[in-house]
Amino acid sequence: MKLPIVAYGDPVLKKVCTPIEESYPGLQELISNMFETMYNASGVGLAAPQIGLPIRLFIVDTAAGDEKDKDRYKKVFINAQILEETGEPWAFNEGCLSIPDIREDVMRKPNVKIRYYDENWKLHEEEVTGMPARVIQHEYDHIEGTLFTDKLGLLRKRMLKSKLDAISKGNIHADYKMRFPNQKRRR
Repeated sequence: MKLPIVAYGDPVLKKVCTPIEESYPGLQELISNMFETMYNASGVGLAAPQIGLPIRLFIVDTAAGDEKDKDRYKKVFINAQILEETGEPWAFNEGCLSIPDIREDVMRKPNVKIRYYDENWKLHEEEVTGMPARVIQHEYDHIEGTLFTDKLGLLRKRMLKSKLDAISKGNIHADYKMRFPNQKRRR
């Protein structure tokens, strides 16, 4: 099921998320729905806060659904902890499904060491480099209550203020279903 993506301005995007247990209700269905939602929006990553859940869960698929991509990096991260970020920071033009139509250069280190559980609750500790590391850092920031716009300089943030305000008010068009801060949640 395709879920609405929470837009910039919703308080859930600024929360430090809580860990979950293996018994979290409907976890496998949630993960499946998150992948479907991400692919529908042409994303390469999606964190639980972006669908309104303040839990430590995110997914990554650098091939964005292209099954033939030989460099594909597709994983589920539960209760992830970045242990180390190393290397010379590099800029890359990032976007975010919660902040449509805004892309900005963000500096990130090229290597991460991360510990996490996968969808089968197997514990992993691995080092990741390059673009997959960048996507992991972006999604990890979401579960820490940080958006890529928080990493921009003060002047750049001021220049984007009117666009960000428009997004939070729902004055934006996206090619996928979104939920804006002033909208009530459906039960």
